[in-house]
Amino acid sequence: MAEGYENLYSMPVGALGIIGMRGCEELCASVDGYIRTWRQDNTTGPQAMSNGYLRDSYLIGNECPRFGTGEAKALITETVRGYDLFIISDCFNHGVTYKMFGKEVPMSPDDHFQDLKRIIGAVAGKARRINVIMTMLYEGRQHRRSSRESLDCAVALQELVKMGVTNLITFDAHDPRVQNAIPLEGFENVIPNYQFIKALIRTIPDLQIDRDHMMIISPDEGAMSRCIYYSSVLNLDLGMFYKRRDYSRVVNGKNPIIAHMFLGDNIEDKDVIIVDDMIATGDSILDIVAQLKARKARRIFVCPTFGLFCEGLDRFDEAYNHRMFDGVYSTNLIYRTPELLSREWYFEVDMSKYIAHIINTLNHDASISSILNPSKRIAALLEKHERDLLQREKQHTDKT
Repeated sequence: MAEGYENLYSMPVGALGIIGMRGCEELCASVDGYIRTWRQDNTTGPQAMSNGYLRDSYLIGNECPRFGTGEAKALITETVRGYDLFIISDCFNHGVTYKMFGKEVPMSPDDHFQDLKRIIGAVAGKARRINVIMTMLYEGRQHRRSSRESLDCAVALQELVKMGVTNLITFDAHDPRVQNAIPLEGFENVIPNYQFIKALIRTIPDLQIDRDHMMIISPDEGAMSRCIYYSSVLNLDLGMFYKRRDYSRVVNGKNPIIAHMFLGDNIEDKDVIIVDDMIATGDSILDIVAQLKARKARRIFVCPTFGLFCEGLDRFDEAYNHRMFDGVYSTNLIYRTPELLSREWYFEVDMSKYIAHIINTLNHDASISSILNPSKRIAALLEKHERDLLQREKQHTDKT
C-alpha cells in the first residue's frame, strides 16, 4: 500500500483541486508533489477509476491582479465545477508586494484575507466543497473581548462560513476556543508536535530524552497546554514562566511585562526545550533564555510554530553569539525571509508532507484523528532514537 493510503478505502468527495494563494507557491508545489506521487503509486485502488483522480498536477491556476488604486479582483483560470477545493493561504506573508499609486506596498494580513475571500467569490458556488487551510490563523490573537474591543477572528471565521467554506484547517491557533464562533462547521487546529520532535532528533543526534537530562519549559501560562503534551509524551518534567504585567498602563495595545517569574524544578546541566506558538518581537523569549542560562541550563532549544521576528534578527544574532541559546526551530507554514534562512541558529521544520496527508485524507472524507494525534508515531520515533543512542555508545566503547 502506497504511503498516505493506509486507511483510505472510500471514494473521494470530488476531484481534488488545490488553490495556492500568493506567497504559498513553494509550499503548495511540495504538497502537490507528495499527493501526486502517492496517487500514482496507488493506481490499482477503486479510487483511481474516479474522474480526475490521477492528474499531472492538482494545483488550480489563479491570480489576484491589482488596479493602480490598490483595488483587486480574483481570477481562477480553469474549471472548478464539482471539485473538492483546498485553498491554502498565508495571511502573514509580507514578502509579496503590489503597486498602489506607483508605490511598492507589502501585502498586509488584511490584504491576504481579502484576496482569500475574492478567490472564494470567484468559485461562485461551482465547487462541491470548499476547504480553507489558513497556515496561521488570521487575527488569531484578537480572539476575545476584554473591554470595548472588536472580535476580529470570530467575525473573519463567520465571513468565510457565510461564503460557503465547509472546513477550516489551521495550525497552532493562539486560542482554539475561537472555533465556538462557527460551531456547526469544521474547524481543525493542528499542532505539529511530531514534526518538531523529529526535527530536534535529526539535527541533535546526541539528545538524551529523559528526566535527568532534559526539561520542557512553557514561556507563559498560555502555552501550558502545548507543553503539557510534550512533557507527557516525552515523559519529561515541566517548568513555566509567569508573566508579571503592569496593568496600570497599556503600551502598543497591551499591558507591558515587568518580569518573568520561573516556576519549576532545578534545570542545572539539563537540555531545555521552550515550546510556544510564535516569536513576534522576541522580547519575552530572549528574557526567558537569559534567565535559563543564569540557572545554568546546558543547551536551550526554542521551538515556536511561527517565527515572525517582527523586529528583525539582530538581537537573536547577539544572543546566539553569546551562546545564550543553541537553536530556533520553526515551521515553513509562514514566510521566512532569506536573512532568516541563512542564519546558523535557525532550523526549519517542513510541514508540506503533513499538509499533504491532511488534504489527501479529507478528500477521501476519511478520519484525520490519527493524523492529529501522533502519540504512536512519537513513541516509535523515541524508541528508534534510543536504539541509535545505544548503538553509538557501543561503537564508541568498541573503538576505545
